[in-house]
Amino acid sequence: MESLDTHLNRFFMIIGGVAILSLMALATGNVLLRIFHLPYSGAYEITSFLGAVVIASALGYTQKNKDHITVDLITEEYSKKALMLVELLASLVMASFFAVVSWRIYIWGMKIWESGEVSETLKFVYYPFVFFVAVGFAMAFLSAILGVFRQISNLRVKGL
Repeated sequence: MESLDTHLNRFFMIIGGVAILSLMALATGNVLLRIFHLPYSGAYEITSFLGAVVIASALGYTQKNKDHITVDLITEEYSKKALMLVELLASLVMASFFAVVSWRIYIWGMKIWESGEVSETLKFVYYPFVFFVAVGFAMAFLSAILGVFRQISNLRVKGL
């Protein structure tokens, strides 16, 4: 499972990289064309969709590598055992949160799909982007739950 998680996260980071390059090209092109009073119609919508892809793509990777912000003012005084237990509890909470968010975003995407809703300016079908965000949170869940198993294994190995 660890190998699958690593490969999926790498794949999602590539998608995120392509999305951010596209976002930068769109924004740069739009700024340049504004000089000639020819801005892209719907640039704001496309930027929003691409921004969602960029963020969703990074969720699993960030969770796996623990690249998120942590505040350890209180926990730096904990014993090693207590710190490991707090990290285990935090990972369980994060896994639960990511699972619920992924599920609720998926349900929202289904409602958009079934209703045939489209974006306001471009009349673009955007439920695939909503589903992509749901998958991004599912990747964060996978990384968090694998972290839980890794932490339980570490507790067992250390006899705690």
